[in-house]
Amino acid sequence: MSDRSTVFVYDSCMATKTISLEMDAYEKLRRAKRSSRESFSEVVRRGRWSEEVGTAAGLLAALQALTKNHPDALLGEEALERLERRAATRARRPRTA
Repeated sequence: MSDRSTVFVYDSCMATKTISLEMDAYEKLRRAKRSSRESFSEVVRRGRWSEEVGTAAGLLAALQALTKNHPDALLGEEALERLERRAATRARRPRTA
């Protein structure tokens, strides 16, 4: 009598769906990747789909929501002033080869 073991293999991957994109949409999605290791699913999950940002009022609302949910997402006045001073001193320095 032979000793046979049954091995069960479970795939923990989520279900997938294949979609078709026009090239311009694909390139926009590809450019949105933060790294080569980031998946397109991750890019889509962090996407913002509201078209209201196309206006100044929409942009202000989006910035208010961003700072409410992520208070340190935008640079403060002090940090912006430091960056402006640094940029000004770099612009005055002669370039060396």
